[in-house]
Amino acid sequence: MAENTDNQQSAPRPEFRMQKMFIKDLSFENPNAPEVYITQQKSEPKVELNLNLNHKKIDDDHFEVALQVYAKVSSKDDDKALFILEIEHAGIFLVKNIPAEHVEMVLGVDCPTLLFPFTRQIVSQITVDGGFSPFLMEPVNFMALFQNAKAKKEASQNN
Repeated sequence: MAENTDNQQSAPRPEFRMQKMFIKDLSFENPNAPEVYITQQKSEPKVELNLNLNHKKIDDDHFEVALQVYAKVSSKDDDKALFILEIEHAGIFLVKNIPAEHVEMVLGVDCPTLLFPFTRQIVSQITVDGGFSPFLMEPVNFMALFQNAKAKKEASQNN
């Protein structure tokens, strides 16, 4: 029993945490102002939303993980853009002593799960500052997205 305790103490402890969060790029366009505020319909607008996830290794223990959001919100009636928002919101994450087979999942699930609520809040605040109601992005299940992407990758490799 003493041997197991010694082995456990000598193995380095896994470390994972966000060390810094920052906006890499931000754009808010209000192409039809000020008319859009007068003619804005009370019906639900048409929303086009794209979300991308990127990551890159900075050094042995640090990774940058970035969420890229593109949102175009238009009126349903005449398809005029109410606003167009683009943001690249990133974080630097310490990923140390985590087995290599788990790093991909940490970067694809855990990191964006920590980052997303802050990205969502920034997007909401920017739309309010742009003169609109808060644009609240729906929560994202990064585990499901990760599993789907992994399944597609495996399927394409098998063909």
